Amino acid sequence: MMDSQDNAQIQGAPVEENNVVDTSKVEETQDVAEVVNVEETPAAEVEKPDEAIPSEAEVTSEQPAPEAPAEEPAAEAPAEEPAAEAEPKRVYKTKHEVLERVVELVQGEETPSKEEVDLLKTIFYKLLVAERDAALKAYIEAGGDPEKYQIVPDEDEEKFKAEMSLVKERRAKVFQEQEKEKLDNLKKKEAIIEKIKEMVTSPENANRSYQEFKRLQAEWREIKSVPAEKASELWKTYQHYVEQFYDQLRLNSEAREYDFRKNLEIKTRLCEAAEKLAEEPDVISAFHQLQELHQQYREAGPVAKDLREATWNRFKAASTVINKRHQQHFEELRSKEEENLARKTALCEKVEAIAKEENKGAADWERHTREIIAVQAEWKTIGFAPQKMNVKIFERFRAACDDFFGRKTQFFRDLKVRFAENAEKKRALIAEAKALQDSTDWKATAEKLTQLQKEWKTIGMVPKKLGDQLWNEFLGACNKFFEARNAANAGTRGEERENLAKKKAVIAQLKALVDEQPDDVQEKVQQLVDEYSSIGHVPYREKDKLFAEYHEVLDTLYKEHNVSVRRRNLENIKSSVKNLAEKGGNALDNERTRLMRKYESLRQEIQTYENNLGFLSVSSKKGSNLIEEMKRKVQKLKDELSLVKEKIKTIDAEGDVEE
Repeated sequence: MMDSQDNAQIQGAPVEENNVVDTSKVEETQDVAEVVNVEETPAAEVEKPDEAIPSEAEVTSEQPAPEAPAEEPAAEAPAEEPAAEAEPKRVYKTKHEVLERVVELVQGEETPSKEEVDLLKTIFYKLLVAERDAALKAYIEAGGDPEKYQIVPDEDEEKFKAEMSLVKERRAKVFQEQEKEKLDNLKKKEAIIEKIKEMVTSPENANRSYQEFKRLQAEWREIKSVPAEKASELWKTYQHYVEQFYDQLRLNSEAREYDFRKNLEIKTRLCEAAEKLAEEPDVISAFHQLQELHQQYREAGPVAKDLREATWNRFKAASTVINKRHQQHFEELRSKEEENLARKTALCEKVEAIAKEENKGAADWERHTREIIAVQAEWKTIGFAPQKMNVKIFERFRAACDDFFGRKTQFFRDLKVRFAENAEKKRALIAEAKALQDSTDWKATAEKLTQLQKEWKTIGMVPKKLGDQLWNEFLGACNKFFEARNAANAGTRGEERENLAKKKAVIAQLKALVDEQPDDVQEKVQQLVDEYSSIGHVPYREKDKLFAEYHEVLDTLYKEHNVSVRRRNLENIKSSVKNLAEKGGNALDNERTRLMRKYESLRQEIQTYENNLGFLSVSSKKGSNLIEEMKRKVQKLKDELSLVKEKIKTIDAEGDVEE
């Protein structure tokens, strides 16, 4: 799962997801960050309890015994009461469940711990941020402008704040009561010290006042916390007078041994309990339980001198195991957090690199979106970074994602506008094509439809599904006209078959010239070429095959007999140019200008036809007929263009001679 702060992101997908944090929640989110690792600060090495217990060597066996055996005075730790064993944390899945718990606390008499209050705040704002991110993501995906997005006030949040303020008031009241109780406890303990001090000043009454002394000790133990700043000094003063009292006691051997055995039993049980904590799987719980055992150990009296060190060493050894586990737990946690920070930093750099890449079209945007979403999914699998960096690294990650998805949203918004404009332009051309589809003015209408096709090519893209629909509608209108024209010209099919037979006869004669090799082969070839050129169209399906066969035999004749029909054409062009030159004046310049205009016009027309050929589809019979018609036109234009080019070259050469 992503960090509580991380859930404020992501997916920016048209994200993303997700992408606005209410700045009014800064204070709450800071509180959340402060309670993430409530129990993660390892405690210092526990105090050695026996070092605070009066030395048994100071209790002399030669002093007179009291009337009845009693317990040694127990040492009190200067620290606060140890925390109770951690209870299993309740799981909240919705804001409503969190709110119910807060209301329950307000209406009940229970005073929640700081840990629970912080946990409730953390979970509530985590769920609130997740809801807002989801709402923003849906808004962006629906085409909304992220900059105009406004967060809707949350009624649950207002109620949560109101109820939580009552909880805080109760906690503050309890805290004040506790502070007052600590001051009262301080006065009570100071009074006990004064009474023990009086006993110390009357050593002759020590044995008679022993029972009163034990009662004061029991009363001392029942009194709990005092102000922390007074605890240490108060404890030292108490211990000082307790030790002085014991110095004056004359316990008999039997009573002293009885106390020692009893205390040994208590401390042995505490040692066993501490050793068993090594099996506790919950390291935090084991540590808190150990603090309670230390408190009990301090309160137990001394044992026999020869067993004192061994008993303490056993208890200390068991404590060391728990403390090391506790320390190691947080060291591993800190190490893992540093590792998480490194991984998250790498993901930030990766997203920033992706966001910087150029997006030339929708495909690039979608590809980069998939890459960033994959990075976001990986981010969610990484745990917390160190607390001081956790929010910063998330803000860096989120900023990179927001930048990318913001620009993506703007791109597709602009693209949608362009698509709509292009679709309207194409619908206008469809309307024109449909208006012409029933025309019988074959030549003029064919030219108009060709011009519409050129214009169609210049219009940009539209969504594929709509584009196919518009194109089929446009093509249908064009095909309807050309099919009607072809049907009207059906009578020309027989003529084309006759032309095919004639051209095949010419090709046969050319092939014969290859074998015969007559002296006047050049003149005969030219005659046959002229005859072939004068013959009209042939069936289109035969055109390419016939064309290839014709040029193959001509190439053979040109190669073997050095015959060049092209040379004759050039001679005719030169003769025509020479006649123009003889006219004088600007005749050559005027002719060259006219030819240049014609050359450019032919070249552009050829380019337009070739572009349209690349655009048209041959998947249907109708589309194929249109393509065949355009190919015939292109070949004719290319032949004419070549002739015009030769004329221009000849004029330029003639001009150089005159100069």
